[in-house]
Amino acid sequence: MITTVAYLAPEIPSLSATFVYNEILALQEKGLKVISISVHYPIALAQEVEVKELFKNTIFLYSQNFISLLGENLLLFARYPNCYLKALLVALNDALKVGLIGLAGPKLLYQFLQASKVARIIKQNSCQHLHIHFSHTPTQIGMYASLLSKIPFTFTSHANDLFQRGLILKEKVDRAKAAITISEYNRDFLIKQKANSKKIEIIRCGVDSSQYEFLEKEKLNHPPVIGSLARLVEKKGMDSLVMALSNLQQKNFDFSLEIAGDGPLIEFIKELVSENDLDSKVKFKGAIAHDKVFSWLSNLDIFVLASKKDSNGDQDGIPVVLMEAMAVGIPVISTDISGIPELIQDGVSGFLALPNDPESLSQAIEKLFNLTQPVSQITKVAKRRINEEFDKNINIDRLLKVFNEKH
Repeated sequence: MITTVAYLAPEIPSLSATFVYNEILALQEKGLKVISISVHYPIALAQEVEVKELFKNTIFLYSQNFISLLGENLLLFARYPNCYLKALLVALNDALKVGLIGLAGPKLLYQFLQASKVARIIKQNSCQHLHIHFSHTPTQIGMYASLLSKIPFTFTSHANDLFQRGLILKEKVDRAKAAITISEYNRDFLIKQKANSKKIEIIRCGVDSSQYEFLEKEKLNHPPVIGSLARLVEKKGMDSLVMALSNLQQKNFDFSLEIAGDGPLIEFIKELVSENDLDSKVKFKGAIAHDKVFSWLSNLDIFVLASKKDSNGDQDGIPVVLMEAMAVGIPVISTDISGIPELIQDGVSGFLALPNDPESLSQAIEKLFNLTQPVSQITKVAKRRINEEFDKNINIDRLLKVFNEKH
């Protein structure tokens, strides 16, 4: 039975990846000792009281200077020359496979150097297992750390790390004790990359449904308050939502929209709102701390997330904010992309539109506006879906089962 596990992720504790630190906290509640290792210092640091101790104890890899990092590798080589050379040979082979011309190959070799520090940390802390979130940089570091330390690893893949930044995915799955991913859609994607299907496990990034008070709303307020919360980047489709609401305004529907979140497209979205004469109907709320999300969601009539594939091929996995809205009892509308249809059954537990299609999205919103049945008929089904498949505790138990399975 595993009692000490190391966690490696891009940023811990980050506001943009609440599921990572919530998973760590849940494991700690179950009595596990978790050694938290972050590749980078968080850009948007989570501010909840319960993560302050986690942040204080997190080790940040890229804060180490290069000379010190080389020294760490020389020390490891001196102690375990055979093991080090075998792992280095694997890394060199990987770098040749992805190409030394360009950044991908040299980055893998740099990540191998970082792996020596991870190997030392997990050995010093008597970790029995290494779990990694995101299948790009963290897994590239973590799989070499596993070779150097001879401690098994698993990794969870999400979205961008697969669709846009996936390197040597087959090899990562082969080397891992298990490859965890969040959706059937992702599982199929990995299998298309020739990954071993027998090693792929689906474990959701769930929410603690017990912490949300379910609001049994029978009808929408008039005018209804629509909300959307996301980092303002292309794949979140906030432009599609604005254009969909412009269509509805032209049909004389009344509503208001609250956009929560920040990001590089904030000014573009504001300009789009003004160009479509929606200034009086749209409020920009800025970034919302995770512990304030429930109170914000509870004042909405509808939650919309217009996810789409961006110009680089990136797309969402299954956004946690959709689960949170469903757990609260707010009817949800999203798009038929990636793993989202595994969460939302169109017309049953919410509504789905075509991605990057404002007309389709406006039709989905209009369906909710014109709903004749009580809203709670939809939201109760949505809540049941969360409880049965996307509850955090159910998925933590699934994760622990994978950690404790024998090789």
